[in-house]
Amino acid sequence: MTTSKTPLLDRIDTPQDLRKLHPSQLPQIADELRRETIDAVSVTGGHLGAGLGVVELTVALHYVFDTPNDRIIWDVGHQTYPHKILTGRRDRIRSLRQGGGLSGFSKRAESEYDAFGAGHSSTSISAGLGMAIGRDLSGGNNHVVAVIGDSALSAGMAYEAMNNAGALDSRLIVILNDNDMSIAPPTGAMSAYLARLVSGGAYRTLRETAKQLARHLPHFLYDKARKAEEFSRSFITGGGTMFEELGFYYVGPIDGHNLEHLLPVLTNVRDKDDGPVLVHVVTQKGKGYGPAEAAADRYHGVNRFDVLTGAQDKPKANAPSYTSVFAKSLVAEAERDDKIVAITAAMPGGTGLDLFEKAFPDRTFDVAIAEQHAVTFAAGLACEGYKPFCALYSTFLQRAYDQVVHDVAIQHLPVRFAIDRAGLVGADGPTHAGAFDVAYLGCIPGMVIMAAADEAELVHMVATAVQYDEGPIAFRYPRGEGVGLDLPQRGEPLEIGRGRILREGSQVALLSLGTRLAEALTAAQELTARGVSVTVADARFAKPIDRDLLRRLAAEHEVLITIEEGSIGGFGAQAFQFLSEEGALDGTRGAFKFRSMILPDIYIDHDKQDIMLAKASLDARAIVAKALETLGDERGAARAMIA
Repeated sequence: MTTSKTPLLDRIDTPQDLRKLHPSQLPQIADELRRETIDAVSVTGGHLGAGLGVVELTVALHYVFDTPNDRIIWDVGHQTYPHKILTGRRDRIRSLRQGGGLSGFSKRAESEYDAFGAGHSSTSISAGLGMAIGRDLSGGNNHVVAVIGDSALSAGMAYEAMNNAGALDSRLIVILNDNDMSIAPPTGAMSAYLARLVSGGAYRTLRETAKQLARHLPHFLYDKARKAEEFSRSFITGGGTMFEELGFYYVGPIDGHNLEHLLPVLTNVRDKDDGPVLVHVVTQKGKGYGPAEAAADRYHGVNRFDVLTGAQDKPKANAPSYTSVFAKSLVAEAERDDKIVAITAAMPGGTGLDLFEKAFPDRTFDVAIAEQHAVTFAAGLACEGYKPFCALYSTFLQRAYDQVVHDVAIQHLPVRFAIDRAGLVGADGPTHAGAFDVAYLGCIPGMVIMAAADEAELVHMVATAVQYDEGPIAFRYPRGEGVGLDLPQRGEPLEIGRGRILREGSQVALLSLGTRLAEALTAAQELTARGVSVTVADARFAKPIDRDLLRRLAAEHEVLITIEEGSIGGFGAQAFQFLSEEGALDGTRGAFKFRSMILPDIYIDHDKQDIMLAKASLDARAIVAKALETLGDERGAARAMIA
């Protein structure tokens, strides 16, 4: 008979079951929960280190608070795998990030225990404050807990929320999970004792009594007494003056892996019935798993791996990734031009700028999770004659939209935007899918937008951005590998607003923007086999569009289809606007038809990228079907979709 490795965890289906246990049993639950998390992620891949760092905190929160009535909001959400296991989803935990499986982030539609969905950082305190005020307006009495990491606390939005929370004085608990910058280190038993003391009711009652008495003192003495109390409490507990100034009652730091420390403090702050409180918890990413503890990134994101050795599966790449091609191209350009500088927002590895930093540490700037600042910082550099490359994921650039418009575009400043993760992104799902950048940048006057069809084109687009000084310029490229083309020795600047024709035909013109070009070429072969003559063109530029190319394609073909891995309002909308102004759609030329293939107006759940693209009807099969349907061959189109 096989003995379970998680006998106590096997008895837990929901937090209600957890709360039936004696506190002395919780360390065993934490050990088993950590083991189960490691085993699950070894099968699925995903985020590992962050979840391992909050195992004890997760257990303590669900033990002390009455979830889901009490709300726990996890910032970013990539540390929620242990939370998912404890909240009725253990039977599906090995479906993480797989098609039809659990999300790798918190997701309201997935569970009532996921109080707020998040794939981006620094939103938890704002959302939590909104929930707390909503509770107050409704006369409720439940608790709201926001768990935010120290890295996420680098974003301005977190401070805006804390400032507002301090002013509103609503009952809100913020857990600062300090696993990196160590605002103040815990100091063992004494630190835990002091944290428990100052979070307890007796101390707070005594403090409030002293305050009432002090108010009868002259103002200057009262002010000095208040500051002395805050200073002394900050001194004995190890930090927190900044949070106190924002209006929070600060408790900590405490060891986030010691349940004997966590439980009484969380119980005390749960029972605190006034104002916002911040609990400073110090944890270690990757805690309890040797390979993760030893890794520089604490196994932040991993492929499937062997639990015993920690060795990750590394599928052999057929071609270099777009991210690495961008980074190496930028390094090569920077070797020739000392005005090139690079900016990232806490993603040097994700954007490839870690390679640039190795070559040019003094010209690389990681501004932390502060995309708004990153863009305006780049604008300032541009004012001084530098050539800033602001490398951000498409969905992260969304957070700095006002800065792109107000601080860059209106002033015609030559900031270069390298937009990674453009298009669908697979396992990370809709929170990270770069669907909107062409649309939200395309409406900005003076913005130049390029989209790389392959890795060789990306090299040329980096060179183009280096040379372009008239205003802002952006180039987008997807997650994953290139198509396997040889890379040019040196990028050659492209003519702004000029596309290219790769294949000539006479009936159907396929005009692709970005990496749908390979599928368009495959579709052209299939259509040719069906007797349809096809032209395939690469737009290269979403703005300014190649007007001469559009005129020619419209004039010489029965059907023109634009194809892009982006939302409505993007390149196809630009092309339609131009053709309508030209009168090409007035019907005076006979049977000319225009169609635009874009991402559907829905959020596509995580899956393998090829499956997501098929669901979006943007693969070669869908392109063939669209061409045949537009030509009037309905039966052929239907057969193409089921082939």
